[in-house]
Amino acid sequence: MTTSPVFPSGTILGYPRIGPRRQLKKAVESFWAGTISAAELEDTAAALRQATRNRLVALGLGADDSSIPGSFSFYDQVLDALCTVGAVPARYASLVGADGCIDLAGYFTLARGEGENLPLEMTKWFDSNYHYLVPEIGPETVFSLSSDRIVREFAEAKAAGYLTRPVIVGPVTFLLLSKASDEAPAGFSPLDRLDDLLPVYAALLQRLAEAGAEWVQLDEPALVSESIDAPRAEAVAALGWAYDTLGRLATRPAIFVAAPYGSLDDALPVLAGTPVDAIGLDLVRGALPLDAPGLAGKTLVAGVIDGHNIWRGDLAGALDKAERLAELSPRVTVSTSTSLLHVPHDVNDESALGDELPGWLAFADQKVGQVATLARGLSEGRAAIAAELAAASVALEARRNAPGVRDGAVRARAAALTADDFSRGDYQARLVAQDAALGLPLLPTTTIGSFPQTGDIRRARARHLTGALSAGDYRDLMEAEIARVVALQEEIGLDVLVHGEPERNDMVQYFAEQLDGFQVTENGWVQSYGSRCTRPSILWGDVSRPRPITVDWSTYTQGLTAKPVKGMLTGPVTILAWSFVRDDQPLGDTARQVALALRDEIADLEAAGIGLVQVDEPALRELLPLKKKDHADYLDWSVGSFRLATAGVADATQIHTHLCYSEFGVVIDAIRNLDADVTSIEAVRSRMEVVADIEAGGFDHGIGPGVYDIHSPRVPSVAEITELLDRALESIPERQVWVNPDCGLKTRGYAETVESLHNMVTATRAVRARIGANAPA
Repeated sequence: MTTSPVFPSGTILGYPRIGPRRQLKKAVESFWAGTISAAELEDTAAALRQATRNRLVALGLGADDSSIPGSFSFYDQVLDALCTVGAVPARYASLVGADGCIDLAGYFTLARGEGENLPLEMTKWFDSNYHYLVPEIGPETVFSLSSDRIVREFAEAKAAGYLTRPVIVGPVTFLLLSKASDEAPAGFSPLDRLDDLLPVYAALLQRLAEAGAEWVQLDEPALVSESIDAPRAEAVAALGWAYDTLGRLATRPAIFVAAPYGSLDDALPVLAGTPVDAIGLDLVRGALPLDAPGLAGKTLVAGVIDGHNIWRGDLAGALDKAERLAELSPRVTVSTSTSLLHVPHDVNDESALGDELPGWLAFADQKVGQVATLARGLSEGRAAIAAELAAASVALEARRNAPGVRDGAVRARAAALTADDFSRGDYQARLVAQDAALGLPLLPTTTIGSFPQTGDIRRARARHLTGALSAGDYRDLMEAEIARVVALQEEIGLDVLVHGEPERNDMVQYFAEQLDGFQVTENGWVQSYGSRCTRPSILWGDVSRPRPITVDWSTYTQGLTAKPVKGMLTGPVTILAWSFVRDDQPLGDTARQVALALRDEIADLEAAGIGLVQVDEPALRELLPLKKKDHADYLDWSVGSFRLATAGVADATQIHTHLCYSEFGVVIDAIRNLDADVTSIEAVRSRMEVVADIEAGGFDHGIGPGVYDIHSPRVPSVAEITELLDRALESIPERQVWVNPDCGLKTRGYAETVESLHNMVTATRAVRARIGANAPA
């Protein structure tokens, strides 16, 4: 193509795809349950896409200028790209039809597993709480344009009167986020297959151009990260080669390369030197590239509205950044910094946030409005949006001065901390004391905390919230459920029990509801992975604990059994990571406030006779900054906040933690420095890859690499669990190993849970017996 079409003056990189009432989640799960057909699921998805297009136009985007992104997905955007380019793992070859395509049932099978075939590994999407599915690429992978869904969805919009902008994960990020397949030889890198993949992207671009697409968005966030497992120079060179190749195609839409979540740094001039037409810059997490060459001929898409958080923010400051960018190119447009899939739909859909808080917030719809406002200001001048800028500044000032944003007592306590508050005693001395107190067998078995939450439990909670069920009756129902779960665990033969958490709606929201400085939403749902949605709480002020939170539930549970019961808490880093956190002070300051509240809770649990306390930190790796220069500061405050929460207990009290969905090798030293007595870690989908990091890192505390993947409905066999245990014991001394699922069981059904846990205990007992038989006399 010779001349690029005009890029819209304002746009977003993506929009929530689950629906304001989680319509997609409900339809997908109904399809899985067999209560609706694939055609009915497709109809629901089409209606959601149309509703989104209508809504975005009503909020200020254009219907006919490519400003609306076609960013819909049934499950995950990386899985979508995998199916588009035909990169189906060999173990799932039977899912591919005679036409080379994979249907919706097969698509979901890749995500959820089937029979003895494990699903694709799942891990965190950069520094967000979204999870993506990891492609498996090897020399044997055959790439082809195997799905035209992206073309069909563009045509669907066009037929309805909308000229949208198709969106797909870019080829370099797709390969950088992939792992080598089981069939790949040692030393193979998925990036080696770039030349084989690019013709498929070229064919897709040609199909889109023929369908009438004027612009296409290729997302390349991997190039802002320094944590990708590939040499930086190779990744940057691959970016240049890929977009030089695609940019020179004779038939294609104009190419917009988006790079959210940080700065492109040395990759920016390389990308600017290719024939791409527009480059998206995250100016919330990244810096203005004022010294980058080659940008004058590009459309620069200024990501100045934060797609990562929910604060209304400084609108005038955002406009300042867009105006500064205009010094580098005459063609500047306004955008969100990331896709809005990370935020809820609409602040106006909330009725219980009080009088002040809503004015401080901007959910997805409000952010679209901010983009439209700034686009008008950039093209017409500040005077045209003076009232909107003033209103945003007034709201920002009101937030700064609101009661509760700063609490003198909380700040004085944090300021008085000393080094001793962050340190426990010698681990070997603790180990002796805990062995004596707990008397656990070799390879102790336990679960991570939650048990399945049945419809009856959820209905009881809903009735209690509306007042239809009294506090006393609600407690009776929860205690009956706890008693049932304890009896079930004893029947299965687990060694360390949990209370199952029936009273908890969410592992963060439950605590947020009972800590000062937080507010929760009614409809603030965001997608975590697949059909899994969460409602992040809003951490708006200084944090403190007005009263004990979990002590009564834990002591009731311990009274039901002679076996040890774990007290269950969510750690400070995870509470921050899975909340929308205040942006007016350093995260480390906020983490210490949360840690002090948890320290008080742990002290009360210990005083009540609870000898094990698990402080979950599944998000420890998640918040690790994408730039290596920022790692040390993050690890200092994140590890420090965990230690502050847990360091006040006696040697005989055993502290557990849990981590999941992460590349743990990057933070193995940090995991050691947490100084938890026992750490359980997600390990099944990666097939115990983490044990090599544990061995290489010299980790000597208790460790429970998960042996049961709870994010798949499949039941692991005794043989499969035995194999995983054997793999762990090849690298980890048997005295350190615990046996547990990968994560909590809240989202699973009881039938599969009970069978899986029985298999886990059976496998463990067999391995124990073998170890005992092989032990020296």
